[in-house]
Amino acid sequence: MKRSRRSEAPESTKELTSLALQACLVARDASANLGDYIKSSSKMAMLAVKDCEKELDRLERSIDEKITSAITEVTESEARQLLACLKFIIDLERIGDLTWSVTKHLQKLATRLQPKDADDLTEMTEVLEKMLGRVHSGFASRDLDSATWVIRTDSEIDQACHAIFRRHLSSSDESTRDYSTNLLLMAQAIERAGDHTKNLGEELFHLVEGRSLRHEGKKSRTASQ
Repeated sequence: MKRSRRSEAPESTKELTSLALQACLVARDASANLGDYIKSSSKMAMLAVKDCEKELDRLERSIDEKITSAITEVTESEARQLLACLKFIIDLERIGDLTWSVTKHLQKLATRLQPKDADDLTEMTEVLEKMLGRVHSGFASRDLDSATWVIRTDSEIDQACHAIFRRHLSSSDESTRDYSTNLLLMAQAIERAGDHTKNLGEELFHLVEGRSLRHEGKKSRTASQ
């Protein structure tokens, strides 16, 4: 007797997908609040980034605890969805750590950010926020256009990060060494958060298309050698 196909995913798959989608929004809020903190030095924004980081930790623990039993009762297609949830939360939890680390570096600065530095960091957080928003909507609707947009847009964060590095690595002013060091660490952390978000775009692409962009990139490089 053939096993009948379920008309919809089991509750465990729905629950874990919902948790992963929630985590996307929390990470997006972390980026938005970090941008507010860069612009205004608001204590409320700083505490909001910290709360987001804690919430992402909680969501990671919840998904990790539930996924082992959930994956034993699903079809192959649903298993791919659950594995995507697991990969998503790993990157999203790391984004929470990175946004909180930027906030802590900002607290260490003895002076306010220089206007150009503040503009570049703000631009990076705004792009990151938009990328995470598209990851959320793309994951919710399995939208390939959102995945492609996220992957391409990561270069905007890289460009702003490189501008900060060029400006401060070329400076010979010893009096601003501590400032520059903290600034470069902040820029690097946001750039890494962008890389994690790009990973999410690639994972979304894999979920929708069933093939990995990373592997295709390696094959093309190998073929050209």
